[in-house]
Amino acid sequence: MERALPKAHHALKTIVGLAAFTPLLASAADLDGSQLSAWWAAPFAGLLLSIALLPLWTPNFWHHHFGKVALGWALVFLLPCALLIGGGSALSTVIHAFTAEFSPFIILLTSLFVVAGGICVRGNLHGTPAVNTAILAIGTVLASVMGTTGAAMLMIRPLIRANDNRQHAVHIIVFFIFLVANAGGSLTPLGDPPLFLGFLQGVDFFWTLKNIFPETVFLCLTLLAIFYLLDRHYYQNREEEMPAEWDRTPDSPLSFEGRVNFILLAVIIALVLMSGLWKSGLVVNVGGVAIDLQSLVRDGLLLVVIGLSLWLTPAAARSGNDFSWGPIQEVAKLFAAIFITIAPVIAMLKAGQSGAFSAVINAVTYPDGQPNNMMYFWATGILSSFLDNAPTYLVFFNTAGGNPAILMTTLAATLAAISCGAVFMGAMSYIGNAPNMMVKSIAEERGIRMPSFFGYMGWSCTVLLPLFVIMSFIFFR
Repeated sequence: MERALPKAHHALKTIVGLAAFTPLLASAADLDGSQLSAWWAAPFAGLLLSIALLPLWTPNFWHHHFGKVALGWALVFLLPCALLIGGGSALSTVIHAFTAEFSPFIILLTSLFVVAGGICVRGNLHGTPAVNTAILAIGTVLASVMGTTGAAMLMIRPLIRANDNRQHAVHIIVFFIFLVANAGGSLTPLGDPPLFLGFLQGVDFFWTLKNIFPETVFLCLTLLAIFYLLDRHYYQNREEEMPAEWDRTPDSPLSFEGRVNFILLAVIIALVLMSGLWKSGLVVNVGGVAIDLQSLVRDGLLLVVIGLSLWLTPAAARSGNDFSWGPIQEVAKLFAAIFITIAPVIAMLKAGQSGAFSAVINAVTYPDGQPNNMMYFWATGILSSFLDNAPTYLVFFNTAGGNPAILMTTLAATLAAISCGAVFMGAMSYIGNAPNMMVKSIAEERGIRMPSFFGYMGWSCTVLLPLFVIMSFIFFR
């Protein structure tokens, strides 16, 4: 007992010392964007180029070493930051990125991935143009209810299975990313992380449903129509369907296995709602980062949900989905580096006219100071195509004033433009929204040769950009 007392005293001094140090970390966590040059965005640009080019140039190297590449680019930012700005700033940037951004992001994403991956749809439909369009439409609606990640993970495998006897399947997955992994999540804060962040900032839960419903209907119905015509074109080709004996999954009635995960999905939705509606007033300091108690409770219970899903789901359900941790591991490693290297980019954007990216701020404002809604749509959208769309939404939310009461009323058109740009244009590249990359990984695991980074952007620029231009003149003039 006596020998334990010095150890306890030493531990107490250590805790007190760390407690005294955390305010320093907190103050260092905020990089001064007005003091940063555009060169600090180079590691982030390098990471994006690596994601774009290495799978195309050296696919085998990328498959085995993408985590090391991501870590390398993170260090390219962190080491100069430690040397030139200070070790405290570098350390606190990592702590802030992982505590305030990456951890809640990946916990929610993993919970949806695990739970949706435990629902196995047995049986098989025949992938005709009408059936494929119906599956996309159902997934698009579900995306606003259970999130783009949950809807994508639930629907992607049955869609792939229904079309595994087709010669052409790439267009099906590409439109699935457009609709289910992105545009479909635009009607509620549960649908897509940017809207959830707006909800936490004070935007009413049903505001998006009331204010961007016409834009969503226009985009989704147009995409479904284009898809149907394209799929029918392929389907009517006499050589489109492979011989019946090659069909690995003959048509059969549908049934569900792992139904307990439907309950767990409802729990996830309830936890997300709870974290926005419950204002505990209590804040926990984690490494100098202030986190609301309700957020910690949400994330803790989401981890419990993940454990329950893994425990309660029959092994046959996950094996029937060919469930593996590969897709979520890829997303986790890449987005960990993205959240670190994006820190100076966001800081420079937040610096406004004083930052290296002041041209972006000038582009969204008329000379008289009034917001240019069309430019807000495009600026938010273009950055959301390559940055993570959630922090991009927050930057322009604050650029427009950051007052939810004003943004929901006087500046409702501006908030609508920001919301649409963040959600819709997240479909422009594989890294615009996290489910995009997960869907790509799952499709490739099932043998579908997905387009490269730029190949996918060829699809998005051909199909989506003209629609966004039309929407600009209809909704955001």
